[in-house]
Amino acid sequence: MKMIIDGKKVEASSGEVMKIIAPATNKLLDTVPNASKEDVDTAVEAALKGQKVWAACPPYQRAEILYTFLNLVEADKEHLAQTLSQETGKTITEARREIGNIPVAFKSFIERGKHLHGQTISPGMESGYDKHLQLIVREPLGVIVAIIPFNVPGNLFCQKVAPSLMAGNAVIVKPPHQNPLTVCMLVELLVEAGVPAGVIQAVTGWGPEAGSYLTNHPDVHAITFTGSTTVGIKAAEAAAKNLTHITLELGGNDPFIVCEDADMDLAIEEIINGRMFNTGQICCASKRFIVQNSIKEEFTQKAVARIQKLKLGPIDDPETQLGCLISEEAAKRVEMQVRKTVDQGGKIVLGGIRDGAFYQPTVIADVPRTADIALDMEVFGPVVPIIGFDTIEEAIEIANASKYGLSGCVFSRDFKKAYKVVSQLDCGSVVINGSGFLRSFEMPFGGNKQSGIGREGALSTFDEVTKTKVILLKNLLD
Repeated sequence: MKMIIDGKKVEASSGEVMKIIAPATNKLLDTVPNASKEDVDTAVEAALKGQKVWAACPPYQRAEILYTFLNLVEADKEHLAQTLSQETGKTITEARREIGNIPVAFKSFIERGKHLHGQTISPGMESGYDKHLQLIVREPLGVIVAIIPFNVPGNLFCQKVAPSLMAGNAVIVKPPHQNPLTVCMLVELLVEAGVPAGVIQAVTGWGPEAGSYLTNHPDVHAITFTGSTTVGIKAAEAAAKNLTHITLELGGNDPFIVCEDADMDLAIEEIINGRMFNTGQICCASKRFIVQNSIKEEFTQKAVARIQKLKLGPIDDPETQLGCLISEEAAKRVEMQVRKTVDQGGKIVLGGIRDGAFYQPTVIADVPRTADIALDMEVFGPVVPIIGFDTIEEAIEIANASKYGLSGCVFSRDFKKAYKVVSQLDCGSVVINGSGFLRSFEMPFGGNKQSGIGREGALSTFDEVTKTKVILLKNLLD
């Protein structure tokens, strides 16, 4: 597969390619170009030219083109889903669900973008401005770099590309280097739908190189990045050199608090979607299970019993419920993290076994609140560490002890108690009686502390991809 630069499918100027390997089978799927700095410069130059053309296109026409794109996605949805499943190792069921989200997301951003109305400040609202009319309008930022993560590339493509295009920006997409194929296919469909040359581009390549060329480029006006906190900080440092606007959605170690008066069956069932979805490779997945000591043993037993019912098998089987991790290296990292948690006092009561890129769903009981996994060690895998607490104040203290603050949740039949907890959790979103893994395309999603800067969603992304201009009609009135 090739890159898309200035409306054309191209190879890297150096001729270098990267192999894309299916993590579940270790088979070669395809190759993609490994972009050089020269390729990035070409893409940025094309984006600067194309953006001016796109900005002059009325919003209703942009919307029509994006709706054409959705028709193309619908026609190609099974091919997209199969590609996504193979290159990520997620189950075909989850891949189909992710591709099925594209129309939902794009329609939300298209309709929101069609209603970015300006504002006015009428004459006389302030002393000395009796004769002046002030108009507030929103304009595109210019060239936006969208850096897509490996775990849910389809969803994050929507969150970044749809609003950026609808607002009149040009977008250079940097797909994940491990699994860029689906994202590249989506960019191709946007070009086919009629997005002008240079306005939507895909630059593939090794993240620390191609990504760095993009984030350091002085002619990039904004960066929207989803990924690890470590890499996000590097992107922010690069952006700071040019005062480039940046939005960061980073890591999380989200608390899942279960009080003794909780609906136990509900809490157990929420573990499946909240932790096992995408084999645990979700930034806002529940990752620390903070359970009141009076029910901790019962919770542990029921969690093990429920997780054991998950059907494992080939990822192309629609009945398979758990896929593999993005790579064998990722699975080895989870294996190491579980071993470290055991060394720090935890006890494996289910799983803990790796086979290539596959890692069995794992439950770790009796995890001390001082263990790394209870604080800042984010585990991107199907691991459930259970940490005990006695009082609500202690649960809140444990939850807030992490450097992360993405999302969280609490289970209790007492809504007064539950609200006390969520009101004191230092995170960007909270859920009562449900997993914190809850992200609609409408909501303003993002984190506190080292979980990020800014918010994504139909209610908030347009604030990140536009700039405000004030036009003052001086002495309009006599």
